[in-house]
Amino acid sequence: MSAPNKSYDPVEVEALKPEEIDRAVQEALGAIAAAGDLEALREVKAAHAGDRSPLALANREIGALPPHAKAEAGKRVGQARGAVNKALKARQEELERERDERVLVEEAVDVTLPYDRAPRGARHPLTTLSERVEDIFVAMGYEVAEGPEVETEWFNFDALNLGPDHPARTMQDTFFVQGRHADGSAAGEDSGVVLRTHTSPVQIRSLLDRELPVYVICPGRVYRTDELDATHTPVFTQVELLAIDEGLTMADLKGTLDHMVASLFGEGLGTRLRPSYFPFTEPSAEMDMVCFVCRGASVGDPEHPCRTCGSEGWIELGGCGMVNPRVLTACGVDPERYSGFAFGFGIERMLMFRHNVEDMRDMVEGDVRFALPFGMEI
Repeated sequence: MSAPNKSYDPVEVEALKPEEIDRAVQEALGAIAAAGDLEALREVKAAHAGDRSPLALANREIGALPPHAKAEAGKRVGQARGAVNKALKARQEELERERDERVLVEEAVDVTLPYDRAPRGARHPLTTLSERVEDIFVAMGYEVAEGPEVETEWFNFDALNLGPDHPARTMQDTFFVQGRHADGSAAGEDSGVVLRTHTSPVQIRSLLDRELPVYVICPGRVYRTDELDATHTPVFTQVELLAIDEGLTMADLKGTLDHMVASLFGEGLGTRLRPSYFPFTEPSAEMDMVCFVCRGASVGDPEHPCRTCGSEGWIELGGCGMVNPRVLTACGVDPERYSGFAFGFGIERMLMFRHNVEDMRDMVEGDVRFALPFGMEI
């Protein structure tokens, strides 16, 4: 068997000729220098350094050369491609620097110019109304008290004289927070933890944490298993007040409510108390106020009906009463020495009849067009 003929020299490949390599390099360097922006440079890179560029095609032809010729041709093509890539990198850095300098000039912002943009957001009317109610009672000497929204059943029910069989403790009214038993099994109603159904637990915490006498107002979100519709929402805002002192009577409660109504709706609007029942107050009452729109004039006048009160002349605000002695005892307060009153109402409902809001869903959807007309009162 004869050895391979290493002296065989085929016809020289045209693309690998030194003059062809030099010509391709010069064309590439000229195109790189002429690129005026990064987009043009990307096109030059594809044409002169891409997979279909003359130098890339020449590199593929090296395999057709005999072994003793491959080294020289590979070196020549490699140096040419290296020179082109080096020029591309330098030109890209130069163009990027020019772009950044241009952007700094063209997109500069003069922060000393007058502010002329309209605010994009709006203060929610529920926040505004809630804080307005707080201000009324703070001016009367009350403190604003807050508490957790995830409560134990003792604070939410037991301490407020709501027994184990009270219907408010069932799943129809209360969100129970699922916990775990000692064996790892899920606990529903047995977890002992709920999303508070009212802000009354804050009253209990206030009695336990503060020295007597106690005068607090308790605003905050509460949760009940209601469907979201025009008049109901599973999450709403409630404001409650609690006053515990020596010698407080229903007359003090009535005077406090009269002052609140006058501060919110104007002077001259009377109030009335209708007998009712709440486990945590005794005696209990529903508090109504004279309609602030028709002031009772629409009653018996079919020609001038009132949408706000339904021509009844009165608007129901909320429940109230004297604190049940059992609640005082649960909090370690002597009911023989101290007495007190409490009152609570929903901010959403007050906002609805105060401003003729017909759909409660408007309050929770977050549309700034609903909140903007109420202004930015602080």
